[in-house]
Amino acid sequence: MLSDTEIVRDDLYEFYKDEDHPDNVVWEVDHIGFIGELLFSFDKKKIYNLWQDYPHNFTPEEKEIFDREYPYWADFFKDRSYNPENNTAAQPAE
Repeated sequence: MLSDTEIVRDDLYEFYKDEDHPDNVVWEVDHIGFIGELLFSFDKKKIYNLWQDYPHNFTPEEKEIFDREYPYWADFFKDRSYNPENNTAAQPAE
C-alpha cells in the first residue's frame, strides 16, 4: 500500500502531495503532457480543474477542505458564488 507522501502515477496523471504540506487531504495532479492545468483530487479518482470547477462542482465538505488547505485560492475566487443547493455534486443520488 502506498503512503500518502508517495507519488502515484498512471499513463495520464501523476498524483502527489504539496511538498510543503504533505498532510493535506488534497492531492495535486499533473496531467502528463499538458501545461497550464491546475488539477487536484480528494480521492485520486475524481479530478477537478481549479479554473472550471471551483466552487460550484464541490460538495460542502470538499469546499471546506479545499478552502482550509488552499486559502490563497479561496481568497482569489471569493467572488464566485457557492450554493450547495444548486450543486449537482452535493446532491444525493436518486
